[in-house]
Amino acid sequence: MANALGLDFGTTNTVLAQASQRADTSSISFLSAAGESDTMRTALSFIKDPQLGAAALQVEAGQAAIRAFIDNPGECRFLQSIKTFAASPLFQGTMIHGRRFQFEDLMEVFLKRLEAYAGDNWPSPVGRVVTGRPVHFAGARPDPDLALQRYNEALSRMGFPDLHYVYEPVAAAFYFAQNLKHDATVLVADFGGGTSDFSLIRFETQAGRIRATPVGHSGVGVAGDQFDARIIDHLVAPEIGKGSQFTSFGKRLDVPGSYYANFSRWNQLSIFKTTREYADLKGLVRDAVEPEKLELFIDLIEHDEGYRLNQAVSATKMALSSAEEADFRFEPLGRAGEKSVRRRDFEDWIEGDLVRITAALEDVLDKTRTAPDAVDKVFLTGGTSFVPAVRRIFSERFATDRIETGGELISIAHGLALIGERDDIGQWTVPVSG
Repeated sequence: MANALGLDFGTTNTVLAQASQRADTSSISFLSAAGESDTMRTALSFIKDPQLGAAALQVEAGQAAIRAFIDNPGECRFLQSIKTFAASPLFQGTMIHGRRFQFEDLMEVFLKRLEAYAGDNWPSPVGRVVTGRPVHFAGARPDPDLALQRYNEALSRMGFPDLHYVYEPVAAAFYFAQNLKHDATVLVADFGGGTSDFSLIRFETQAGRIRATPVGHSGVGVAGDQFDARIIDHLVAPEIGKGSQFTSFGKRLDVPGSYYANFSRWNQLSIFKTTREYADLKGLVRDAVEPEKLELFIDLIEHDEGYRLNQAVSATKMALSSAEEADFRFEPLGRAGEKSVRRRDFEDWIEGDLVRITAALEDVLDKTRTAPDAVDKVFLTGGTSFVPAVRRIFSERFATDRIETGGELISIAHGLALIGERDDIGQWTVPVSG
């Protein structure tokens, strides 16, 4: 029987790990229509199902949700990266096939699908649950207390009796520390979809048991999704009206840039589709100087092209991690969606984001008065850590032989489960206010 359950509810992927009394951990595997996996894409799909009743919805999660979305164009409501709404006071819910879902509803639905996919692999009864949280949530004005209250509500509905929250880079550090051969001061840089978080921890071995002392934390709401947004903003947005104009009472005005800020956050397109702002956009077409561009913009949203856009952007970003130039291909734009991208241009686009990430790194070192040469190990985790410009931030400050990577998808969940087994868990948890 599992004593502790680690939940890494990620922006892009979700992983659950369970700990045993022997202090080892294992991932929980899920079996859905898309096959078996021990990671789950943080995505949901909703389709009306007449066989279940007029108001009933058929719900899928992860890759099964993506498959449902692809197989049922126009009928399926698809949501990705729902974690990005957790700390937003502005997000008060979204309408899905005539029903309003608040954030905690979406999180609950997602977790229940995971429980169903896990089947007999789901630990029962579940005792202590340790959930990861970023040091700084994503969003313009994130409210971390609100996010944890929403987490608490959703997890309580699952019947979990003992809830704890731990900074995600701290959990990754615990996972990494299992392989340490000597006492060490470890800096963990966790690059998720929405946030870049840093944690400095001192690990020492006493009587055969790892003793950990927190030194400091820092973070910023910038990571892989922001890099994606920069690519979209430069390659796609100009083709669908960014920078164009419309006429109003004899004057030419710029099409509001906020439409394209929403579009560049591809994972929020399904929410944008239901807003008043989107209705206003459609009303501009008749007065647009280049109406064909706005019509294409609307067509992309109406046909829920957010997922395909994400695939195209991810492929380009990944290719630029190993090549100086890569192709961008997004078929819905036609010929305008075939472009070549140079790594140096991409790095120019994300320069401001790199500055913010660097500032967060310097912040944790400055606050703790830790010189770079006093850090014994640097552990980079998360997909964005493969971006060469991000890696340079660390190679310019730390000796190359001190920098390590690994466990990009599982490190946080397994670290959370390990923390859940500790007698001093209160030292590592973040309280829920309100």
